[in-house]
Amino acid sequence: MTASLDHTRPAATPPVGSRAPGLLLAGDIGGTKTALGIFSSARGPREPVVEAEFPSAKYASLAELVREFLAKAGVTVQYACFDVAGPVLAGRARITNLPWVLAEDELAAELRLRSVLLLNDLEAAALATSVLEPDDLHTLNAGEPLAGGALAVIAPGTGLGEAFLTWDGTRHRAFPSEGGHADFAPTDELQAALHAHLMQRFGHVSVERVCSGPGLLNIYQYLRESGHAPESAVVARRLAAGEDGPPIIGEAAERRPDPDPLSRAAVQLFVSILGAEAGNLALKVLSTGGVYLAGGIPARMIAALGEGRFMRAFVAKGRLGDMLARMPVHVVLRRAALLGAALRGLERAAAPTD
Repeated sequence: MTASLDHTRPAATPPVGSRAPGLLLAGDIGGTKTALGIFSSARGPREPVVEAEFPSAKYASLAELVREFLAKAGVTVQYACFDVAGPVLAGRARITNLPWVLAEDELAAELRLRSVLLLNDLEAAALATSVLEPDDLHTLNAGEPLAGGALAVIAPGTGLGEAFLTWDGTRHRAFPSEGGHADFAPTDELQAALHAHLMQRFGHVSVERVCSGPGLLNIYQYLRESGHAPESAVVARRLAAGEDGPPIIGEAAERRPDPDPLSRAAVQLFVSILGAEAGNLALKVLSTGGVYLAGGIPARMIAALGEGRFMRAFVAKGRLGDMLARMPVHVVLRRAALLGAALRGLERAAAPTD
């Protein structure tokens, strides 16, 4: 098996092998990694019975991956809820950075489940904001949250996801978007030169091209090719060996006492771009309740995000800068999308519509 199950938590109630309706299969389906978990109505969405992580590209389909997980766990479930990296339209989704096409009814039939629900991964991450606790967050800006104010969620990972929540008078309701594929808007000469370089390569330059894991690598390669700083022999060797580039660059940028200059420059530019795009999203949805940075990258960049570049870029919106400075900004430290998928799935399993 390519991923080991996490049995560090106490045994579940109901027990493994149960067919009780309180058991739910939830999954966070990403272009690079897929996280699966079994959740019970008794324990809720924050405490999975069992969970595991898999390299998505090693499987021909989600059904193949799920069958392996369930067989290893020894669990039979009736309901599943998966969040996916891409738009979900009429119960169908094509994973943005993975050659999988998913359909709720087809997955239910393949996996012999009563129902399957598909959510956009950023919609799921947005749903999770309602059950996040203080230890799940690192605050970059305490701000002055307004009760009932809209919330914004931005998540750089394999791609760039964006979502928002609005207050309906009773609770916040989550809405997905594909804002990560909107145009990258440079804010200084260096970013303009980066944009011109990437336009020659890609034609259309979305903000995802510079604000995601692959985006960090694009920034690094541009700075290297433009002679911005010399490349470390160690980093060059690891990249040439085919290791995952973004973690290597991030580690080299944070190395103490001698951070790699080129990697550090790439991370600093990335942080400025993320701050500017988070500010753009905050303006568009008027997120006076707060902004949440989710996804795999921000939690690994706490030090760089706290150096000041992020917030300077976030508030650099001319006449509305003061308003943005009053918006709380938090980094989400846990896998919010899986939490949100479990939350939504347990709600549906408790009151199935089929």
